[in-house]
Amino acid sequence: PTVVKHITALIEAVKCGTFDCGIGFDGDGDRIGVLDEHGEVIWGDVLLAIYAEKVLKEKPGSKIIFEVKCSKGLIERIRELGGIPLMYKTGHSLIKAKMKEEHSPLAGEMSGHIFFADRYYGYDDALYAGLRLLEILSEDGRLSVLAQKVPKYFSTPEIRLETSDEKKFHIVEELKGYFKKTHTVIDIDGVRVDFPDGWGLVRPSNTQPVLVLRFEAKTKQRLEEIRKLFFDKLEEYK
Repeated sequence: PTVVKHITALIEAVKCGTFDCGIGFDGDGDRIGVLDEHGEVIWGDVLLAIYAEKVLKEKPGSKIIFEVKCSKGLIERIRELGGIPLMYKTGHSLIKAKMKEEHSPLAGEMSGHIFFADRYYGYDDALYAGLRLLEILSEDGRLSVLAQKVPKYFSTPEIRLETSDEKKFHIVEELKGYFKKTHTVIDIDGVRVDFPDGWGLVRPSNTQPVLVLRFEAKTKQRLEEIRKLFFDKLEEYK
């Protein structure tokens, strides 16, 4: 439900009607996809920030857990709301375990897995997440306005580069050593290199012989500069 080509019918329906939002689920009901009242996609990190506003009003100072592919805007918004942002590994089973360990009321992934331990059982139930969203909209108004509260960054979609299972781990380790010499590196899941105005990520897929990349920056020009920095380095491993 977070892949645009799979929700084109929902997007058209929302754009052609008078709706407060559009909601889609995956086949087993553990991932949610959300559109605002204009039919624009609310990505997983922005959606998590919207949920966090409500949760942190009731549980100030709580830890909100998210994966390494999420935006700096989410981190900034959680702090602004008085919460503690906690970045962790991608993977819904890993996130659930971390929630229990940290006593976190809320967690989420870009893929639409949203986990509520606040008034719920700490797992990714998309139907429940949809109901929580409707509750928020009944109290706080338009989804597009709520989304605008999250600091804006420009980002690439998830980029997937095919490689071998053996090579993907080797490349990540090499990149880690290279970037640590000059930059702040978060290495809980792959290599996320932080810059003052953005970041770049390379991580090995949990399930496939693939490297997963994502980039983000405050401007489109800076986004391209960060992307080029990584791709130029990756050329060495072809």
